[in-house]
Amino acid sequence: MRVLGVDPGLTRCGVGVVEGVAGRPLTMLGVGVVRTPPGDDIGPRLVAVERGIEEWLDRFSPELVAVERVFSQHNVRTVMGTAQASAVAMLCASRRGIPVALHTPSEVKAAVTGSGRADKDQVGAMVTRLLRLSAPPKPADAADALALAICHIWRAPAQNRLQQAVARSRLQQTAAPQPSAVKGRTR
Repeated sequence: MRVLGVDPGLTRCGVGVVEGVAGRPLTMLGVGVVRTPPGDDIGPRLVAVERGIEEWLDRFSPELVAVERVFSQHNVRTVMGTAQASAVAMLCASRRGIPVALHTPSEVKAAVTGSGRADKDQVGAMVTRLLRLSAPPKPADAADALALAICHIWRAPAQNRLQQAVARSRLQQTAAPQPSAVKGRTR
């Protein structure tokens, strides 16, 4: 499985591509950051993020795009920019018919480090170890994007089994004969 991880942001949008399957060594195919000038208007910045993500999609042809789920932050301006960059990534993937998966920051940290409260240095260190890199990817947004891809590769088999079980259950419920109403006379 080839996954493009996206750590959304307007100033720095981390991107990283990882290939592999759960239980086997993973391979980093590329890592980087799509940057936009903080002083520019929002429209041109979103277009720049779109162009950057489109280039990564063209270059690596991922089977899935894993995006960090936006969570509430104290700084509304920061969360808005993150949400907008996240939407651009999802739009780019969806336009091409590439499935999108969302993972929370704590889910990613727990998958990669074993603790949902790990700090950025711990995530970077584990990404370095897991991908057998000589140094942690910089900036941290790039390491976070790789961590998203790793998280999805490792969790996808279990998530797929759960989704299939739910789908089978729903199918069985709709296919099961429904009790018919018994018509009778009352005395």
